[in-house]
Amino acid sequence: MSEIKVLWVDDEIDLLKPHILFLEGRNYKVTTAQSGTEALQEIDKDSFDIVFLDENMPGLTGLETLAEIKERQASLPVVMITKSEEEYIMEEAIGSKIADYLIKPVNPNQILLSLKKNLDHSRLVSEKTTSSYQQEFRKIAMDLSMVNSHKEWAEMYQKLVYWELELENIEDSGMFEILESQKNEANTQFCKFIDKNYPKWFENGADAPIMSHTLFKDRVVPALKKQRPTLLVVVDNLRYDQWKAFEPHLSGIYKKNQEELFYSILPTATQYARNAIFSGLMPSDMQKLHPNYWLNDTDEGGKNLYEKEFLQAQLKRLGLNLNWSYHKISSLKQGKRLSENFKSHKNEDLTVIVYNFVDMLSHAKTEMEVIKELASNDKSYRSLTESWFKNSPLLDVIQQAAALGFQLIITTDHGTINVKNPSKVIGDKNTSLNLRYKTGKSLTYEQKDVLAAKNPKTIHLPTINMSSSFIFAKGDLFFAYPNNYNHYVSYYRNTYQHGGVSLEEMVIPFAVLNPK
Repeated sequence: MSEIKVLWVDDEIDLLKPHILFLEGRNYKVTTAQSGTEALQEIDKDSFDIVFLDENMPGLTGLETLAEIKERQASLPVVMITKSEEEYIMEEAIGSKIADYLIKPVNPNQILLSLKKNLDHSRLVSEKTTSSYQQEFRKIAMDLSMVNSHKEWAEMYQKLVYWELELENIEDSGMFEILESQKNEANTQFCKFIDKNYPKWFENGADAPIMSHTLFKDRVVPALKKQRPTLLVVVDNLRYDQWKAFEPHLSGIYKKNQEELFYSILPTATQYARNAIFSGLMPSDMQKLHPNYWLNDTDEGGKNLYEKEFLQAQLKRLGLNLNWSYHKISSLKQGKRLSENFKSHKNEDLTVIVYNFVDMLSHAKTEMEVIKELASNDKSYRSLTESWFKNSPLLDVIQQAAALGFQLIITTDHGTINVKNPSKVIGDKNTSLNLRYKTGKSLTYEQKDVLAAKNPKTIHLPTINMSSSFIFAKGDLFFAYPNNYNHYVSYYRNTYQHGGVSLEEMVIPFAVLNPK
């Protein structure tokens, strides 16, 4: 351990000689001061790692000295030591951002514990987290070879995300690299599982997970029957790890009642998955029952223009007579307008908000160099999402909803994955443009890289013509055409895309929260 410099300020410092010797015996360098004025002089001429400060001193009091220290070095940890247990002193000290608060008489072990808590905290947490993950690593590796149901895959993904969030701030980057390789292996096995089982989920009596087209009927409707107004927020393109990153910002106003992971349909793309949520139908059924609302990939026009109409038809089909409204937010201006007028929705049974920011962020990362820098990996992508959420009109709307007694449901249509490796594909001019899935006729591709649906009807997808098929990229692959291949690959590598098969895109969050 490198030498830690401690400044101990007490007008009776001679009485603390045993404590100082105790710390010096453990390689702490202790400088003493007998007054606030003397302490400030020491701080001006030397650099300290922490200050122990007596509250009750003649001349400058401890609180006055604390204020002066914070003016000079705002980030310097200060531990207040006092004989008094009066509440106002504690509140003053805590309000001035002290690192710790000790009541006299203190013993050497209390001082040592405070030092470790404030100076060694990140190292101790890092060591403990690394040790715990090393133990869990073996179990995850064994479980990966045995996972064989949609429920087990959801649990496995939850476990991997838990460790990703735990390890992201530790000092040992090697552990994080090991986790990354374990996530890649998980996606390899998950793609095999989906290839084998996905078509079976549409058979009568199948053991199928909750999916996009069953989410509203099987999860939202039971929540609506609790006889309280409900705010349903669908954040486009929200991964489970991003939800876990901004969930803490709701803890002061909402209590989580239910959280689970459900499965996006394929393709994991907005026009398919989100329309499926609002219609309660698979895409081939949407095309058949609502031809005026459904557009295929190659059709001109917006593909998600009729979500409100799809939801209206589903509510009617389910026999639900509700007072409800639908809002799609794609800009800051729209978000602010909804926030300003949200109280006008207080008497509604169901208020639906589709928020498009995260999807726009992922596309911006592809097109804008500054976003590429800010969201260069999953950790920074999560951080950017969290920063957006805590400063967004959406959070303001949710806070108003809590005050009005709204039940809150947060979910998404699909996730996204950071694509790393190209896979060559060839198709005619009518082939769809998405980087993670393609639909068209006469597609040529690397068989090992894709999940192929040569007959789209088996997975309830529409066929544009008789020989149309779908292919979905596995893991972190993205499709690239041979023409201008190197430029194309360089432009899209390390961007966030969706439409294919991965845990990040398919296994996504659904949460129900009640106001506190």
